[in-house]
Amino acid sequence: MDEAEFKVADIHEGIDSTLMILQHRLKAKPERPEIELVKDYASLPLIECCPGQLNQVFMNILGNSIDAIEESNAKNGDQNHKKHSHRITIRTSIFDAAWIEVAIADNGVGIPPEVQSRIFDPFFTTKSIGKGTGMGMSISYQIITERHKGKLTCSSTPNEGTEFIIWIPLRQAVIPVLDNSAISQN
Repeated sequence: MDEAEFKVADIHEGIDSTLMILQHRLKAKPERPEIELVKDYASLPLIECCPGQLNQVFMNILGNSIDAIEESNAKNGDQNHKKHSHRITIRTSIFDAAWIEVAIADNGVGIPPEVQSRIFDPFFTTKSIGKGTGMGMSISYQIITERHKGKLTCSSTPNEGTEFIIWIPLRQAVIPVLDNSAISQN
């Protein structure tokens, strides 16, 4: 869905449609067990947003979470999933009455502290050559902060996991369009 215009949308529908697309990546594979998906959805109102762009952000973050879990499994093998299941948790809530919060956490490989400060930089990737462009998180950051006037943060602990938190205002500020007749009168 290529939706660049703001409209009123259900954020949960966007997350769920993204999960539907990624469903095949969550299933068990010969080299790893199924990735458990935990959804902790609050009752949210519809929000003013660009749904297609937000879905792109969800796709980037969830895809990276799956990659991190697969990398953790490759490093630690059987001992990793005996200790804890592979899990992605998605939590939504209302924040400060005017914002929604979407938290996406995984228990994958984590991001080293020296790398965390660069993850939103264009062309920066933690993936091996040929696996990533380094644009997914940069574009996601722009979509959230510039297009939606929100905030996107990341916290991570190596070998424990990563959490991305997205804050989006329920309503976008409307800038009135100047009437050309008002301009010509001056």
